[in-house]
Amino acid sequence: MTMKIRYIDLFAGIGGFRVAANNVFKKHKIASECVFSSEIDEFAQKMYMANFGEKPFGDISQINGDIPQHDILFAGFPCQPFSIIGNGKGFEDIRGTLFFEIVRILRYTKPKAFILENVKRLKSHQDGYTFKKICGALRKLGYWIDYKVLNALDYGLPQKRERIFIIGYFKPVNFTWPPKKPKMKPLDKILEKNVDKKYFASSRIINKRKSQHKSQHNPSIWHENKAGNICSYPYSCALRAGASHNYLLVNGERRLTPREMLRLQGFPNKFKIVVPDSQARKQAGNAVPVNVVQAVLESFAPILKNDLSKKP
Repeated sequence: MTMKIRYIDLFAGIGGFRVAANNVFKKHKIASECVFSSEIDEFAQKMYMANFGEKPFGDISQINGDIPQHDILFAGFPCQPFSIIGNGKGFEDIRGTLFFEIVRILRYTKPKAFILENVKRLKSHQDGYTFKKICGALRKLGYWIDYKVLNALDYGLPQKRERIFIIGYFKPVNFTWPPKKPKMKPLDKILEKNVDKKYFASSRIINKRKSQHKSQHNPSIWHENKAGNICSYPYSCALRAGASHNYLLVNGERRLTPREMLRLQGFPNKFKIVVPDSQARKQAGNAVPVNVVQAVLESFAPILKNDLSKKP
């Protein structure tokens, strides 16, 4: 019997987990199949459909017994309730309670494993109370869990993006978090050569920025914080669903294109963009960094493969 890993993709966005899973399973010559996906945003559904040939199910709270059995669950559940940029209300925000939809599905389907992703601040939200509640809910289901904050900069992407990853398995395992990869893809491999004029800031903004800051890096991405202070690096600060378009400028002159933003998140050039720029920017800001998911799954896949190969 040919072994096949079956997985589901919840809060799927545009499919960052799925891109990573396909890459890792293909590399390890493991047959795999995404048997279910869910994403409520209609524009993200459109992107997902264009790239994977299926439209994700909508509202996750309306899923009742419709999920096929699977071996691993992926979910980058909504981060806004726990983020610095958001209002930080956590479980008081309706989006925060969506975590418990994951718990409900885990209880019903009982997969062998899961990988969850969220913002770094989740760990310290409400002095650790929120994270303690999350871990407790997962352990109560019988899972062994581990977690770690990982930075996309450490896994080949020129973007400073720190995210917490929570892994779970149906039994205790000797899991090792992936080692850092010192070589980062240079910005000139990310940036497009011929960029439409619509992405350039006005002369007034460009002149003002350049009068305030001189960069030591070329190319560079300039970052302006809320206080108006400007800094620049040979990489990007974290992309956001909303403001990235305005607070990040390439060489202090122009905004990032949707393709560049997807590249900063590790999506391949062949990934189709079929929505307006405003939606593509939002999607890139909400996406999981593909390279980091791949690194985690690289460490996790052999464990899952070994257990599944023991099936009669």
